[in-house]
Amino acid sequence: MSIDLTQFQQTFFEESLEGLDDMEANLLQLEVGAVDNEQINSIFRAAHSIKGGSATFGFEQIAGFTHVLETLLDEMREGKRDVTSDSVDVLLQSVDILRSMINAIQHESTYDEERAAVIQSRLEIMLQDGMSPATVIPATHGVADVSHAGLGWNISFTPHASMMQTGNDTVRILRELEEFGELNTVVDTNNIPDFDDYIPENSYLSWQLELRTDANKSTIDDVFAWVEDECELTITPIVDIDTIGAVSSPQSESEPATNTDIKPSLTVAQTRESKAKSTKTTETASIRVGIDKVDALINMVGELVITQSMLNQFAEREEVTAAQIEQLKNGLGQLERNTRELQESVMSIRMLPISFIFSRFPRMVHDLSSKLGKQIELIMTGEGTELDKTVMEKIGDPLVHLVRNAIDHGVESPEERAEKGKSAVGKVNLNAYHQGGNIVIEIIDDGAGLDKNRLLNKAREKGLVREDDILSEEQIYQLIFTPGFSTAEIVSDVSGRGVGMDVVNKNIISLGGSIDIESKLEIGTTFRVRLPLTLAILDGQTVKVGDEVYIIPLVSIRESIQIKQDMVRQVGGDMEVFKLRDEYLPIIRLHQVFEIERAVEEFENGLLVVVEGSGRRVGLFVDELLGQQQVVIKSLDTNFKKMAGISGATILGDGSVAIIIDIPGMVNLASIQNRDVKRAIA
Repeated sequence: MSIDLTQFQQTFFEESLEGLDDMEANLLQLEVGAVDNEQINSIFRAAHSIKGGSATFGFEQIAGFTHVLETLLDEMREGKRDVTSDSVDVLLQSVDILRSMINAIQHESTYDEERAAVIQSRLEIMLQDGMSPATVIPATHGVADVSHAGLGWNISFTPHASMMQTGNDTVRILRELEEFGELNTVVDTNNIPDFDDYIPENSYLSWQLELRTDANKSTIDDVFAWVEDECELTITPIVDIDTIGAVSSPQSESEPATNTDIKPSLTVAQTRESKAKSTKTTETASIRVGIDKVDALINMVGELVITQSMLNQFAEREEVTAAQIEQLKNGLGQLERNTRELQESVMSIRMLPISFIFSRFPRMVHDLSSKLGKQIELIMTGEGTELDKTVMEKIGDPLVHLVRNAIDHGVESPEERAEKGKSAVGKVNLNAYHQGGNIVIEIIDDGAGLDKNRLLNKAREKGLVREDDILSEEQIYQLIFTPGFSTAEIVSDVSGRGVGMDVVNKNIISLGGSIDIESKLEIGTTFRVRLPLTLAILDGQTVKVGDEVYIIPLVSIRESIQIKQDMVRQVGGDMEVFKLRDEYLPIIRLHQVFEIERAVEEFENGLLVVVEGSGRRVGLFVDELLGQQQVVIKSLDTNFKKMAGISGATILGDGSVAIIIDIPGMVNLASIQNRDVKRAIA
């Protein structure tokens, strides 16, 4: 009975991608010239596992590519080959190729086959000729021209043991190849067994072939058409050293063409293009859970079963005494505690360390700093801080953009830093920690900082701010999140088009989070992202407005106060403001926003709940506070439609529906009022 191996493919994909992450991390830590055997062994083991797994599942392209990579790594760990910065760059590109191959198979999409062929050809040339990859063609836009330049093909041909038993003959295949041009052959006899174990009908030889010809790849494929299922076959274009420099990456109009400092590393633009080829999401459908969390969950289920059994005894009795009623109350209290602990145990299963996100940044900083000619030291702390898997998958791209922005806009070039008396090496810190019910992620750079006057003048030039507008420091910094805003003098593939930061802000707000900015000229800038630990449950304050009940997220509330009518100023017609500690706060009457009748209108009879979002504060006027409770968030986008000022809904204990207020949305609703108030009271 044959075994269906497809059921194990998802595990292979996940383990292979984890292995590639480990390979990338170890490659970035390799010191040129000083071989760390443990690191090289870790990289080799990861490549070996991917090769074995891909061969088992029949992913021959992955197996063939990894075989060449594994051979090169084997020479490094045996001390036969030095570790150079150029070889590390090519190995990092190989990791990118393998990752794109695996993602393409997993999501049934495509990857850049020509790019993969050129990278594999580089690895093979390194193995055959022992040359440095720096002398091999760099990663360029013109790869397709090389693969069809008529130079010929490198062919790795390993027949399966039983190939000749089906009537196929290796000699005939080699003779047919000779008809297309000059054929050079190298035979590998290492797999020939001892005489006692030798089976004449089996194939034990393998060949490395170099065919100099102008025949295209499809013609060569036809030669092996009869044996493609009975051998391991890899066909890659020959890269001639004489063609180096003939193919170069296109220069931007603002950059002069140069022939120096050619790096074989992938550019950020190329990375984005390769990722764009994937048509399906890369979010993982499974999650690894520690056995301690599973044990805790099982224990809690056991406690819940015991409590249920105790409560069932009361359901079977026709009459209940006063003492038994007291036991029933105790049982219900125990049930509530068990339910809360069970909920926490279940939620902890979805919690993953933020290192899953942070692990992508060393490679990105390595490539981007090389591209921009900057020296960057990345410091990461708090990698063990846990975050809900759903939040983590959605915050990855915004964090990538913030880090790239810090490197491009924040950290100066080594020359500029030297003129300012700074170290030539700039620092970017990634820090994560828990604060209350939130997780805080900080992106800190020691660069030039944000120039408030320059930001404000640029915003006025673009018509984003009026000349008579009075903005606080925080509001000026928040201008960088305005669509179309950019201070970059030169448009590049890294930044400068005024798109990205506004999307970052919107994505963070959509997760129920916020982003604050602190900056000092010539000292640096800190972006501080606050996110809820989970998108499923929040701690909320229930408030009453008329006959309706609303939920205000507890983390957004700063204080609740009772005010009088004479403490409120009216400006600009219907706008109301309240002065709280030298700051004028716009007042939003919720019964007016949601058109609720029979609500309290006099300030003396209600309460003002001061909330903060997007770096600004407003006062929400409500009838009364009811209490605090955890609520399960139900999306309105799925069940109804997206509405301004509302982030979702929940079902209360009595079965009624309560609306969850979107605080950043409410703050944005008051932003125009806030600006007019500043002008009115100035």
